[in-house]
Amino acid sequence: MNLFRLAGDMTHLLSIVVLLLKIRTMKSCAGISLKTQELYIIVFVTRYLDLFTRYVSFYNTVMKLVFLGTSVAIVWYMRYHKVVKQTYNKDEDTFRHYFLIPPCFVLALLIHRAFNVMEVLWTFSLYLEAVAILPQLVLLQRSRNIDNLTGNYVFLLGAYRALYLINWIYRFFMENHQVRWIPWLSGLVQTALYADFFYYYIQSWKNHKKLKLPA
Repeated sequence: MNLFRLAGDMTHLLSIVVLLLKIRTMKSCAGISLKTQELYIIVFVTRYLDLFTRYVSFYNTVMKLVFLGTSVAIVWYMRYHKVVKQTYNKDEDTFRHYFLIPPCFVLALLIHRAFNVMEVLWTFSLYLEAVAILPQLVLLQRSRNIDNLTGNYVFLLGAYRALYLINWIYRFFMENHQVRWIPWLSGLVQTALYADFFYYYIQSWKNHKKLKLPA
């Protein structure tokens, strides 16, 4: 644990709070990609299977349960809540997200730290998380009206991964100079996907204008 990882965890948690605040108070999931949220469930389920086999710390266990539970809750709201589900932009959320899963799994089978079930699934979760934001970014490009909570949610998600990338760099220099190519490159790809969004988000904030991404 270090300051950057803690900041990353808290930023990730804050992004979920912002999204649940939007869903609960506004009774709306407009601008949110259900497909990205479904991919996150797969990411967390495959990453946190060690909940049943390995105890790290109370903090670690609580955070895993929170991320799993909130991801399932978000998808439930978007699919089954009688009011919220009516606000889902199904016609615009058309990215074929299931095409992302097989390549990530095959890559995990080929490139991993150790060839066992837990390590392959952990690696798969990193690869899938790196690209899970794609349906959300495509949906935002198609949306003419991006509300503040949705923009803040996506920004915090991107900031969380950027902080985790800094965390890995910090650990390299402050610990035993161990090279961790899989999380490094996955985090770099994921952060790069947010670059365009970050630019327009900061521009809208500086100029006090509505956030809008180019089509």
